[in-house]
Amino acid sequence: MLTLFAKYEGAGNDFILIDNREGGFTPDPQRIARLCDRHFGIGADGLMTLARSTEEDCTMRYFNADGSEGEMCGNGARCFALFAEHLGIGGEHKYFRAVDGLHTATIRRTKGLGGSVELSMGDVRTIRSGAGWWFLNTGVPHYVEFVEELDPIDVCGRGRAIRYDTERFPQGTNVNFVRITDKGRISVRTYERGVEAETLACGTGATAAAIITNFVVQPDTNHYEITVPGGVLSVRFSREPHTEHYTDIRLTGPARRVFEGRFETENF
Repeated sequence: MLTLFAKYEGAGNDFILIDNREGGFTPDPQRIARLCDRHFGIGADGLMTLARSTEEDCTMRYFNADGSEGEMCGNGARCFALFAEHLGIGGEHKYFRAVDGLHTATIRRTKGLGGSVELSMGDVRTIRSGAGWWFLNTGVPHYVEFVEELDPIDVCGRGRAIRYDTERFPQGTNVNFVRITDKGRISVRTYERGVEAETLACGTGATAAAIITNFVVQPDTNHYEITVPGGVLSVRFSREPHTEHYTDIRLTGPARRVFEGRFETENF
């Protein structure tokens, strides 16, 4: 059986998108891992399916490159919203449900097959800290550490060790190394759980890095420009004074359809 798909990217974070409103695609973990493999499949950091919803415009399921189902992916959800736009689903504001709850995405502008998409993120209510590190959940768990320079950091080596430090992080964690470049400006490199490698961008990681920069270093700044290897993202939020409670979190950045195609299901 042939399955139609589209390939999207957001700041270099790339995804396979499948319109599953008719229910023809079975998201088997091994099949997804094979599809996301950059040598034996299409190649992607993750895969998302779009399905019908009786209450919202649609529902999103997100799967990591290793085939495991993830709770949320910020850049993936922005690409998902643009995918819905290209399918003619919803209006300027998209309402969809993911594993971690309801999200709203706003198509800020489009040009050709790309656009700028703003995504609402879930609230953050708790921040953990240790010796030089902070931990929070922005849809998925994130470790944040500040560094003087990003280039010398062994993101894969150090990131993998922290990601699998089950004594501190029983469910594993994404790992972010953050360099503050100015007020409201930071640079981030991220090791992603589920991809098990450094990615060119991570939306939930950029969000986590911005929040921790506000929490620790810049309490008067609530709008950040985040430079990642694949481009630039923007995060803004509100914070209840003198608390760990962050609300109205918005992630904005580019999204683009790269190509469309189809694959034979039995090959995967």
